[in-house]
Amino acid sequence: AAPTMHTEGHGNAWQYGAGGGVLGFVVLVLDVIVFLEVLKSNRPALNKVLWCLLVFLFPIGGLIIYYLFSNRAAHASGGYEPL
Repeated sequence: AAPTMHTEGHGNAWQYGAGGGVLGFVVLVLDVIVFLEVLKSNRPALNKVLWCLLVFLFPIGGLIIYYLFSNRAAHASGGYEPL
């Protein structure tokens, strides 16, 4: 007999949260946007690392804190000039 693949508990492991994979995907996309925005901003290097760590460790809470408290307008780079 051919071996059967046991996928219980593995196939949907990445689909967490109330919305399953959709919510997780939306949060991931927003987190990536924050990472890019932080990295191209004119913040000091330590601040960039701390913001990225916060959002990485707390994807949803970090996003909320970033958008509420990061003073984004003051740190916008205004374009895509090289780092």
